[in-house]
Amino acid sequence: MRKFLAGLSWCLVLVYPFIVLFGLKYFSLQYIGVAFIALALLRIVLLRSQTGGNGLPVLLSTVLLLVAAHALLANDPKLLRFYPVAINAVMFAVFGTSLWRGPSFVERLARLSEPDLDAHAVDYTRKVTIAWCVFFVCNGLVAFYTSVYSSFDTWVIYNGGIAYLLIGVLFSIEWLIRRQVKRGHNGDA
Repeated sequence: MRKFLAGLSWCLVLVYPFIVLFGLKYFSLQYIGVAFIALALLRIVLLRSQTGGNGLPVLLSTVLLLVAAHALLANDPKLLRFYPVAINAVMFAVFGTSLWRGPSFVERLARLSEPDLDAHAVDYTRKVTIAWCVFFVCNGLVAFYTSVYSSFDTWVIYNGGIAYLLIGVLFSIEWLIRRQVKRGHNGDA
């Protein structure tokens, strides 16, 4: 049951823009806001019981909780549109601070599968972390623009579709480059 609820909560977060758009067409802000607060609290409890720590997923759930609570308290459904902006800001902060505090976020991820990274690989993971920082800034700015200046439909199209597509493109490009870098570094080319 716990895995089902965790999976369901991830799916709901991924389709957040669609829930906001369609939810506000059929329900009041109070119902949508309370539902997001409940979802965020459920995720926080599930994630803390699974990981025992705070971690990035708990932080992102806390952001959802704060955005929903702010929208409810201000009685302004447009504030729900700022969740993708806040997520990009948090991701930029997490990736960016890892560049100064070390090791870089991507290096930590890489060490999960390859604990013994050489200096070349560490340098590469640092560059990938910088690329993600640039992405989060650019994506966050577009998310902000769509939140402030666009219709709900445009906001949903970008934040519920195009942004995910861009993330997939960046992952794919990085994967292709990583293969080339590994080949060139190992002399397999």
